[in-house]
Amino acid sequence: MSALPRGGMIGGGHLESARVSEERLWAPWRLDYIQGPKPDECIFCTHLAAGDDEHAHIVHRGAGCFVILNAFPYNNGHVMVAPYRHVPSIEQLEEPELLELMTLARGSLAAMRTAYGPEGFNLGINQGKIAGAGVEDHVHLHVVPRWGADTNFMPVIADTRVLPQSLADSYRVLTKAFTENASA
Repeated sequence: MSALPRGGMIGGGHLESARVSEERLWAPWRLDYIQGPKPDECIFCTHLAAGDDEHAHIVHRGAGCFVILNAFPYNNGHVMVAPYRHVPSIEQLEEPELLELMTLARGSLAAMRTAYGPEGFNLGINQGKIAGAGVEDHVHLHVVPRWGADTNFMPVIADTRVLPQSLADSYRVLTKAFTENASA
């Protein structure tokens, strides 16, 4: 089965839904993380308790939620927004936590626009292992900056993802952007 070109025609009519299946975010290097052994403790709770936001890559703290860099990012600047409370689903969040989760997701978009100027974003919550959650018991929302040419041949031929910026540098850039956007 071949993919239709954008705006492709089937039976003489446009099939706009074909656009959904045309673009993929392939991340084969993440399979080792997904299938590999997981730490016994929650990574979110452990990082929160560490008391060293720079070392833990926590780029912003709110009243009930925080923003942390993903240690296994799809792209530079890939963050996760999570509540302080250890709950597995947005269904268990109190209204102020749910509001702040989305408010910090919006703040993450603004910080990424300031820091990186992406062309778009992927936002998502994976609830449950079957849905792709690497951490099932502590709900979190992924915010991934995207560019038209953000994938290349390396994941295909070498099972290797090329990220041009270290997590430490991403931390510095995004922390600065959160601070600048908060004062604007």
